[in-house]
Amino acid sequence: MDEQTLKRRILEILMEIAPEVEPAEIRPERTLRSQVDLDSMDWLNFRVALHQQLQVEIPEADYQKLVTLDDLIRYLQAKIGPG
Repeated sequence: MDEQTLKRRILEILMEIAPEVEPAEIRPERTLRSQVDLDSMDWLNFRVALHQQLQVEIPEADYQKLVTLDDLIRYLQAKIGPG
């Protein structure tokens, strides 16, 4: 999956959890959770949705690696492959 497609899918999944999110306002290098004001349950639901919809296993040990949108893209792209 190419980077732009993956980014779009991540943002679509995020908007399912937090419909008020404005994707154009997301800064890819900043902490994603604080930008969209997700509580811990929403953040967990987001990670579960990523796993389910992208068919990517995300071990709990890797959660601390998934801080920014850029982090998510890199991590998921490495798991999914270039497509």
